[in-house]
Amino acid sequence: MKIADKCVVSMHYTLTDDDGQTIDTSRGNDPMPYLHGGNNIVPGLEKVLTDQEVGAAITVSVQPEEAYGPVIPEAIATIPKDAFGEIEDIQPGMQFQANGPDGQVQVITVKEIQEDGILVDGNHPLAGKVLNFDVEIMDIREATAEELEHGHPHMGDGGSCEH
Repeated sequence: MKIADKCVVSMHYTLTDDDGQTIDTSRGNDPMPYLHGGNNIVPGLEKVLTDQEVGAAITVSVQPEEAYGPVIPEAIATIPKDAFGEIEDIQPGMQFQANGPDGQVQVITVKEIQEDGILVDGNHPLAGKVLNFDVEIMDIREATAEELEHGHPHMGDGGSCEH
């Protein structure tokens, strides 16, 4: 079976940056499942995995435009400290959920504590970065109707999820 839309793919992967530093890996754990064509992984990786088979080992560099996009300067701003309410010990690297301009929930990362406020970044932490993947395809199967409806794979006994 080849990887195509509506397939559940299980893969081992290691993600590194351009300096060779590991950002994330499934090695040492169970393979990561995803629904191909379900927007579960970055588009550039999904494109390269199309038509691959079990056992395939792929190394690919995905440009920001096909991953988490470029850094959007407008998503970096200084906000007043009182916007964090009761939270007193705010440190760089902390992440919070906030409402975006269109009311959608987004994650913001504290970059710097400044005298006049807190510098935050609403970009994805991997925005603007080239992502280097080392992938091994472990399993491919057809997705169930429920998985297709939910947009993600269901793993484990019974293959269900809680919605």
